[in-house]
Amino acid sequence: MDLVIYLAGALIFFALVMASIGLHEVGHLVPGKLFDVKTTQYFVGFGKTLWSRRRGETEYGVKAVPLGGYVRFIGMFPPSAQRPGQVRAGRTGLFQSMADNARAAEWYDIRPEDEGRLFYQKKSWQKLIIMAGGPLMNIGLAFLVLLAVTASYGVLRSQLTVAAVPECLVVANSTDTSCAGKPASPAAQSGIRPGDTIVSFNGVAVSSWDQVSRLIRANLDGPAVIVVDRAGQRTTLTPVRTVITGVADRYDPSKRVAAGFLGVQPVVQRERGGPVAVVQDMWGMTKQTAVALVDFPVKVYYTAYNLVTGKPRDVYGPMSILGASRAAGEIAATDKIGSGDKVASLFTVLGSVNLFVALFNFVPLLPLDGGHIAGAIYEALKRGLARLFRRPDPGHVDTARMLPVAYLVGAIIAVSGFVLIIADLIDPIRLF
Repeated sequence: MDLVIYLAGALIFFALVMASIGLHEVGHLVPGKLFDVKTTQYFVGFGKTLWSRRRGETEYGVKAVPLGGYVRFIGMFPPSAQRPGQVRAGRTGLFQSMADNARAAEWYDIRPEDEGRLFYQKKSWQKLIIMAGGPLMNIGLAFLVLLAVTASYGVLRSQLTVAAVPECLVVANSTDTSCAGKPASPAAQSGIRPGDTIVSFNGVAVSSWDQVSRLIRANLDGPAVIVVDRAGQRTTLTPVRTVITGVADRYDPSKRVAAGFLGVQPVVQRERGGPVAVVQDMWGMTKQTAVALVDFPVKVYYTAYNLVTGKPRDVYGPMSILGASRAAGEIAATDKIGSGDKVASLFTVLGSVNLFVALFNFVPLLPLDGGHIAGAIYEALKRGLARLFRRPDPGHVDTARMLPVAYLVGAIIAVSGFVLIIADLIDPIRLF
């Protein structure tokens, strides 16, 4: 029975992710249609076509490899300075050949009646909307999914009220929890008690545990004056000094950083919230994702290295859609959390995946959406400056010149995906 639940959870989550990818492409398709760009294909997946139907000029369908999707707009690259579709005479460099060959290949699908309907011919702001539509769709999906969880079931949040005060300093991950011969924790020395509510830290009024945590971490081994609300009375505790310890980085938990330590365990409660709370949560997730994207190539390298050398896999490292689906199956099948927590966890992960997909696609490099967005913005700036200084229109930005970068980025994405899929099959990250 557990295996059935595991497989069902994994398959349902995978289907929801693929639906999110399909809607990402809808985010491109709809504005493309509204701005009358010639659109020949809308597909979920890659490789061999499993099913398709043609409606007007567009073929809609599903392909065999469910690892993405695409919308094909005709005329993504402007023609060369000579005849459209031809390779420039005397220009035989590798990069130039890549650009001209891409133009030539695309020109086979362009007809005289398509004049004015080609992607490159559209206004810069229209291109920007078309290419940003996909990532913005994922941001919208992430917001709606996370709002549904937060508003209906709630999210676990640390409170300003103290739940427990460790009596001594204990080494992280140590099995020895005895206080014999160990120094007292700064919190214990201050006299703080379970049930106290922290009001201020070093004269700074606090309104959330996250704020308190940041202040304590930044304090290192400095003096700490804490004011608490105790049974309705404001009490200034005995001044102490926090101590420096190694803790997980706020944005990359796989890294340890030096930070101040007080030794207070907060009360954790499930809280419901609305759009403002979700936006705040998404902002925090965005900062974590930005750090993860910067470190992504390095983390994939170490994932491969650990796989080859037999070292344990980083539990905070990246995973493929296969690994995320496996984790979803593990959440569905575990008996360590209740049914409500399972559903909330699965949809929270789904929201996080949508936010990651959006931010990943905003990276300003081809073949990602962000590369085309950057091209549209650059084109708008060039033309705007030309009008401002009364200069001739510089024309369309030739994004085909960035194809070598696109091929390199595409190769990195493909290799990374392969490495992560193999790692998720051989040495998956386990949650329980």
